[in-house]
Amino acid sequence: MQLLIYFIYTTAVLLFIYLLLVNTYLYWLSKLKPFQPLPGEPAITFSIIIPARNEEENIKSCIQSVLNNNYPKDLYEIIVADDFSTDATPEIVAQLQAQFSNIKLISLKNIITENINSYKKRAIELAIAQSKFEWIITTDADCIVPQNWLSLFDAYLKNNERVFVAAPVMFHCNNTFISIFQCLDFLSLQGITAASVYAGAHSMCNGANLAYKKNIFYEVDGFKNTDHIASGDDMLLMHKIKTKYPLNIGYLFTSDAIVTTAPMPDWKSFINQRIRWASKATSYKDKRVFWVLLLVYFTNLFLFLLFIACLFQPKLFLLWLLFILTKALFEMPFMYRAAKFFSLQRLMLWFVLMQPFHILYTIVSGLLGRVGKYKWKGRTVK
Repeated sequence: MQLLIYFIYTTAVLLFIYLLLVNTYLYWLSKLKPFQPLPGEPAITFSIIIPARNEEENIKSCIQSVLNNNYPKDLYEIIVADDFSTDATPEIVAQLQAQFSNIKLISLKNIITENINSYKKRAIELAIAQSKFEWIITTDADCIVPQNWLSLFDAYLKNNERVFVAAPVMFHCNNTFISIFQCLDFLSLQGITAASVYAGAHSMCNGANLAYKKNIFYEVDGFKNTDHIASGDDMLLMHKIKTKYPLNIGYLFTSDAIVTTAPMPDWKSFINQRIRWASKATSYKDKRVFWVLLLVYFTNLFLFLLFIACLFQPKLFLLWLLFILTKALFEMPFMYRAAKFFSLQRLMLWFVLMQPFHILYTIVSGLLGRVGKYKWKGRTVK
């Protein structure tokens, strides 16, 4: 009984600290003001890098969305780095390349002969090496970029002294349970990204919508010392740059810059994706990220174990329910503010219902991210 009391107290303390963290994020997020571009002529040049592996269903739409930008074609180039695709991806890119002179195709199979662990990082490195413009922008082959994407980056960079800029990403929601679950989970990550970058605290980002100066990439030695990690082409690079330029990291906070992509189609691919993201957790030199992730993990773990205890001590169920509702109540304002930015307020009706599922998913993905293997794009990664 004494052990159970200590366990309940520990759960309460972890939850209290976690809720303080959530309120801190809410405070930071509430301070962010949408970016308002000033009128002016386009001036900044961009090399847009798109790593692609077996993306025949998406790559044309992705490239076309970039080409549809209202930005001078001579101020940007599109470099597709084909990562050993076994489908028609390179042929589709080659067809577009024949029509548009600012598209370039790089084939990794003609360059890489050894087995490596992070093909995506290598693809980006090779593309950067062949790029000709001062700013690198990365996105993914299954993404759609908005029409004013490049114009907004141009306006933001001309008015802010930045060397690295994160920008918003959003999942399409097709109203299935798994889609709603992923959209809510990703909303929380995007809200934390915006809040933490604004505050200059531990920073997050997503490689589907990211910009950095080419010379800065080389100045911090690119992906050196992180290229053994399959994931992290975005956040690990961000932290290397942030270490050297702590005051020059920015966030393009405007809904007009949101890059959209589809959620994972099933639970297996979703869990594999999240394991891939979690696998880099201990690789951050900024240990604030690690401690935050550890707090989130153990808060959810203790809440899950308390639920298990309810099976043997039913009287604990009301306490567990109180903890869950308190957690949801404190998270709600933060989540609503993030959902409003992405025009996804309707998903908040599902937020409380998703709490138990999110707790279990956090535990599973966090554990397997450290000790398990996962499959990504047809490859098994340790």
